[in-house]
Amino acid sequence: MRTVTDIQPHLMMGLAPSEGRDRRIKIHGPEAFEGMRQAGILAAQTLDFITPHVRPGITTGELDRLCHDFIVDHDAIPAPLNYRGFPKSICTSVNHVVCHGIPGERRLMEGDILNIDVTVILDGWHGDTSRMFFVGERIPVVLPGIRVGAIGEAIQRYAEGHRFSVVRDFCGHGVGRVFHDAPSILHYGRSEEGPVLREGMFFTVEPMINAGRWEVKILSDGWTAVTKDRSLSAQFEHTIGVTAAGYEIFTISPAGLHHPPYP
Repeated sequence: MRTVTDIQPHLMMGLAPSEGRDRRIKIHGPEAFEGMRQAGILAAQTLDFITPHVRPGITTGELDRLCHDFIVDHDAIPAPLNYRGFPKSICTSVNHVVCHGIPGERRLMEGDILNIDVTVILDGWHGDTSRMFFVGERIPVVLPGIRVGAIGEAIQRYAEGHRFSVVRDFCGHGVGRVFHDAPSILHYGRSEEGPVLREGMFFTVEPMINAGRWEVKILSDGWTAVTKDRSLSAQFEHTIGVTAAGYEIFTISPAGLHHPPYP
């Protein structure tokens, strides 16, 4: 959960104090990989836990309460809660909501599509992931030595090749002991752009794909982003570590529910 404007240096004062201090890309060792692995597993388990509850009639607020209790019961903290004023423990983005939807009294109906975005803090490490649900892994490009732009180029080419559009206003981000860190992972671009991937880097890949145009707007609550043309929007997110041989996905579902169709 990060906006493209967050990466502009003159806007750094808008970040939480812990995030504005040092924007250099961090390189992590084996112990950090284990910390991220455990945080990622718990984030994925949270989504596994909530999956059977995503059904017609339930409110997004009830989904938030269930996830909050699950996370706290596992000795972790829901990172979004009170993060820069965000009032809930998860993000729930329904239909034309692109991201950062605030859980509330909205009841899910037959035919809705829903993204649930979960970030847990476990022993200081952030596990950040989201999943699409229908109320009804494609990251092979990650490899040491390529540039960040290659990720965005692959996503953009695939999405636009299927006549969808890629949201430009939000991006993936470095993650670890800090919720949102360097580098920024754009979901569009060119392969020769951006920092070079190195073993030990942690970041999220979380493209938001619209059925219509890519433009979005923010609602009056200051968080909820929706498509301007009210077309449907979908998102998946995983937290990834760059390894010597390629990558490790920290947020794979232990129950095999990390992509549809779900049982």
